[in-house]
Amino acid sequence: MNYVIIGAGPAGVTAAETLRHEDAQANICLIGNEPEPPYSRMAIPYYLTGKITEQGSYLREDQQQLAGQGIEVRQARVTAIDNLAQTVSLDDGSSLPYDKLLIATGSTPLRPPVSGMDHQRVSSCWTLEDARQIIKLAESGSEVVLIGAGFIGCIILEALVERGVKLTVIETGNRMVPRMLDEKAGGLLKSWCENQGVKVLTSCSVQSLSENPDGSLAVSLDNGQSLNARLVITATGVKPNLDLLANMPIKTDSGILVNDRLQSSDKNIYAAGDVAQGIDFSTGNYEVQAIQPTATDHGRIAALNMAGHDYQHHGSLNMNVLDTLGLISHSFGLWMGVEGGDSVELYNPDDFRYLNLQFDGDLLVGASCTGMTQHIGVLRGLIESKISLGEWKERLIEDPLSFVEAYMACTQELAYI
Repeated sequence: MNYVIIGAGPAGVTAAETLRHEDAQANICLIGNEPEPPYSRMAIPYYLTGKITEQGSYLREDQQQLAGQGIEVRQARVTAIDNLAQTVSLDDGSSLPYDKLLIATGSTPLRPPVSGMDHQRVSSCWTLEDARQIIKLAESGSEVVLIGAGFIGCIILEALVERGVKLTVIETGNRMVPRMLDEKAGGLLKSWCENQGVKVLTSCSVQSLSENPDGSLAVSLDNGQSLNARLVITATGVKPNLDLLANMPIKTDSGILVNDRLQSSDKNIYAAGDVAQGIDFSTGNYEVQAIQPTATDHGRIAALNMAGHDYQHHGSLNMNVLDTLGLISHSFGLWMGVEGGDSVELYNPDDFRYLNLQFDGDLLVGASCTGMTQHIGVLRGLIESKISLGEWKERLIEDPLSFVEAYMACTQELAYI
């Protein structure tokens, strides 16, 4: 059996190792298009701060570990997939046959459609090569502009602050991390960052970039302000890498459309991670979830099915955990609520504490919190288990901090049924 995996991120590596565990004799080839061993993008901010070396970002500490399992790792770019001949063509002129193919090509950063974005002092923070460029320019005391205060932007923000730069953050939304936090929680995060010396401008956008005589950049904003920057970093979202499928009869939407086995419309081709439009646990809809836990989950389940098992994917829970300069935020499931649902919140801005619970009937379907860490994983458990809260729903509305007691009581009740 020949297995080919395109994409050497968490989804691809997890799939390769799962396939080897399930099929000791198969040929397994993992293809990555960067000149690096397989690594985690989520580790890049720690590399920027010097907490880890480049090697610390690698998905496997021992780079012989994959080879030791009989997994071939190739650094190449895939130029075409022939689903009829079941071959993958590479940029070195070679081709690989496959019986089962996994597409785990991930996503690519988006850049705002603004003039000057092609300047050499503008960078994403997506690859190790990006990180090397940032390290050269983001010296202590230098002026840096970060465009985007979403999840990825806030992770980069913390690394930049630790490097000692003079940082300004530009966010088009009316709050920080608008796809994870509501106005109150996002407002708390903004105040927290400003208290630590970060200038945060919300509800505004960059109009243009131009070069100053000294080589730095002039950043013009739509509110009339102009900023100088030695470096501009963009963190304005990502898009799935679907280019390989442009001329293929495989169904796509926002990502590759897959069934509950992570199988595409071609029975021999599977998809996982940022490029896959898989089931969302909370809604039952098929959506792209560009987060590492989902990628790892997809990789394992896709590999089990590629190896001949019949393993159903029940959906990935949309969840985020974000540490921004010491203030930790969480969101789980339908944190923004459902139509006709009930909710309750606890808000203490002086202590930077916020908790919001969202209900659909007597089920907890979403939660978000900021400045709270103790037992927060219980909220995820309540959502994923779909436990009927009964009378505990009203108790939670009266005291949202009693979620641990609610979980204990409801799970013990189930144990006796």
